[in-house]
Amino acid sequence: MLVNGSSPNEKQYEKLIRLLEKQLANTNEQNKELTKQIESLTQQVQHLTKLLYGSKTEKSKYNTLDGQGSLFEDDPSFSDSEHTEEQSQQTISYTVVRRVQKKRNDSLHHGVETEEVHHYPKNTVCDCCQHSMNEIGSVIVREEAKFIPAKMMKVQHIEHAFECKNCKSHSSQSANIKRGKAPQPAIQRSIASPSVLAKVIYDKFAQYLPLYRQVKEWNRYGLDTNDKNLSNWVIRASHDWLLPIYDRMKMMMMSKSVLHVDETYGQIINRSDGKSGQTNAYNWVYRSVPSQGPTMTLFQSSLSRARSVLESFIKGYSGTIVCDGYSAYGKLEGVTFANCWAHVRRYWLKADSKNGRIGVSYCDELYRLERKFKQLSPSKRRKKRQKFSKPIVEKFLEWVEVSPFYGKNALAKAAEYTLNRAKGLKAFLDDGRIEIDNNPAENAIRPNVVGRKNWLFSVSEAGAKANAICLSIAETAKSNGVDFYEYLKKLLADLPNLGIQQNPEILDQYMPWSKIIQAECRK
Repeated sequence: MLVNGSSPNEKQYEKLIRLLEKQLANTNEQNKELTKQIESLTQQVQHLTKLLYGSKTEKSKYNTLDGQGSLFEDDPSFSDSEHTEEQSQQTISYTVVRRVQKKRNDSLHHGVETEEVHHYPKNTVCDCCQHSMNEIGSVIVREEAKFIPAKMMKVQHIEHAFECKNCKSHSSQSANIKRGKAPQPAIQRSIASPSVLAKVIYDKFAQYLPLYRQVKEWNRYGLDTNDKNLSNWVIRASHDWLLPIYDRMKMMMMSKSVLHVDETYGQIINRSDGKSGQTNAYNWVYRSVPSQGPTMTLFQSSLSRARSVLESFIKGYSGTIVCDGYSAYGKLEGVTFANCWAHVRRYWLKADSKNGRIGVSYCDELYRLERKFKQLSPSKRRKKRQKFSKPIVEKFLEWVEVSPFYGKNALAKAAEYTLNRAKGLKAFLDDGRIEIDNNPAENAIRPNVVGRKNWLFSVSEAGAKANAICLSIAETAKSNGVDFYEYLKKLLADLPNLGIQQNPEILDQYMPWSKIIQAECRK
């Protein structure tokens, strides 16, 4: 019998109790983690269900008429449900009175060639007195659009030679001979003229028509070819004549102080890095801002999304890049980064709750102000932002910082995303040239996304590079009001005969904003 101390059984019980308490604590921790995961997954399911069955717009259903969300949507004192029946009837009757007749959604452009078809009576003899009748007027009963299909022509370039008969008969030396010189083709030993090449490129990059689907149309016009030929034409024309324009634009773009940058995935089948053709390749887009001269949009094809791709393209650049929250955008010498408020708004919009709506409301208030400041000069816009936008940004960030948003739910992710990019989100306040979001780059990259859904992939890296060059020319031409097809046709007809390798400054006359191009290729 033990007088002082515990019995062996008591020690075992104490040890067992401690073990069970430890297991219980571990189980409680696991339950907390599982609860957070369940909450996060539930929100993801709700968000995906909303994406699948709900509205596809980013506009919040809580927005007011001026685009600003209300911070007081849950306050019954702000409810407008107390309309009387009389008020409702007045509103309905007012709507009926204000209804405007719908305009026609089809019309012909001004300047379209007009063909008049006149219809006369079968005879102009009066059925009553048998005398000849006189015309008293006419009326246009309808107008219709007439389509004249394109046609293929064979153009033979024939060089004529002339000699001087007088010199030949009176001189011991050989006669003087002059010979006509045909212009250089865009592609040597090819049947493709500038108009054909321009049509192929235009249909692919403006109409998003894959090359294999163009083959039958060309055959219907009278040109037998195949998609491999068309692909080679695009690559050759892009490398020889569009690339110099692209490089000239890039040189000018790198002198700007503000750029928008974004990227999206693509697919290249035959890759030089040995990876599978199913591995994502990427297309980067770079866009200048309108306040710094003509708008330029350049695409860059790459095999990866690494920071090194961005570094190689903007080597030597110094200025501000407006971008999303991707980690590659950061820590580049001489470059400051401005983050995108549209991405912030999307995160708070996903958190479909009262606090989420408050976050969206702050963003909407900033956008409402930006719409007012849109037409101002950069210096005036900066002053307005400092006075009106800066207090909202500071209040928003302070609210996010002090609010208890923890865990893995949508609110916590929105708060973390916002606070991690607070410095970049404030950048637009100090520079009127910087946009509040990266929407210009996202809008510029959409044609690449639409095209990707149609032509699916590039077989080679050369083809992907040609795609990037052609998309760059297409989007820059569009931004400057230039007809892409007419612009291509002029480039491919003129540049082969100008010696641009020896005199690259000639290219300045062929930029989309030049006087020559604006005069000849304006839409």
